[in-house]
Amino acid sequence: MELQDEFYNSSQYIETASGNKVSRQSVLCGSQNIVINGKTIVMTGCVIRGDLANVRIGRHCIISNNAVIRPAFKRFSKGVAFFPLHIGDHVLIEENSVVNAAQVGSFVHIGKNCVIGRRAVLKDCCAIADNTILPPEAVVPPFTLCSGSPGKLTSELPDCTQDLMTDITVNYYHHFRPHGKGK
Repeated sequence: MELQDEFYNSSQYIETASGNKVSRQSVLCGSQNIVINGKTIVMTGCVIRGDLANVRIGRHCIISNNAVIRPAFKRFSKGVAFFPLHIGDHVLIEENSVVNAAQVGSFVHIGKNCVIGRRAVLKDCCAIADNTILPPEAVVPPFTLCSGSPGKLTSELPDCTQDLMTDITVNYYHHFRPHGKGK
């Protein structure tokens, strides 16, 4: 199945030297602590909280509209500590999802309207179904699908998940095109 081109207003996005496309309507708090490795799309309304701790996002990631990415934290008797968040390569985070994980591996798909609990770990090649609420400190093993509220392992993913996620994210990037200035 060939993806249709998705056009965006080129005046509403900033394209970096490494090929990242970042919406001017997204909020990158503490941008000095946010590293986006290249060919990643950050869409309108996204919030990335680099002011809390370092956030590193891999290559060919798609962060859809109104997604929130913030580092995990832990409460201690003397206050709160935030931990760096690393998101791997070829990750798709869909609309209105909140990611408060300790780690998101590569080749991961997070569906729409999901909440990833604090300090959760998503291993490589896993998926979170739409409308899933993953509890704090949950671990999602490779090649599994998690769904429900609270999120539970519901099925296994095929061995070709890595290839599928690579195709999806690379094709999405190539079909995300500017349609001109001021339109």
